[in-house]
Amino acid sequence: MKVVLLADVKGSGKKDQIVEVSDGYARNFLFPKKLAIPADSQAVNVIKNKEASQAHKIEVEKAAAKEIAAKLESCVVKIETGAGADDRLYGAVTSKDVVEALKAQHGIVLDKRRVTMDPIKTLGKYTPQVKLYTDITATIHVHVTRK
Repeated sequence: MKVVLLADVKGSGKKDQIVEVSDGYARNFLFPKKLAIPADSQAVNVIKNKEASQAHKIEVEKAAAKEIAAKLESCVVKIETGAGADDRLYGAVTSKDVVEALKAQHGIVLDKRRVTMDPIKTLGKYTPQVKLYTDITATIHVHVTRK
């Protein structure tokens, strides 16, 4: 009997999969515990629509990530901070500071956890990486100057 799983079932499959199980297993275990429903045409259509909407959502997110990556490649973030005589900063410039400056200067909102960088402790130019999506990364150009 073909059934659509409503939850992950160990040994049978994952949620929203259409699997072939024995009649007794379906009637005596899966149906009473609301773990599956019969795979009729309506249930199959619902599953196909869910898959299509998920694929569309992924495409939209990838397109947005590529657009943000293009913006990030062309902008330079300038951060002014206090520094000593040997160009060492009194504090450190972290990913939080970079994200705040990016938002203030260019209007691009990012999560600080997406920026992969070590804290900046000297004046100069840096290029930290930003992970926007699973396979989409961008580079921010950060210029740290003296106040």
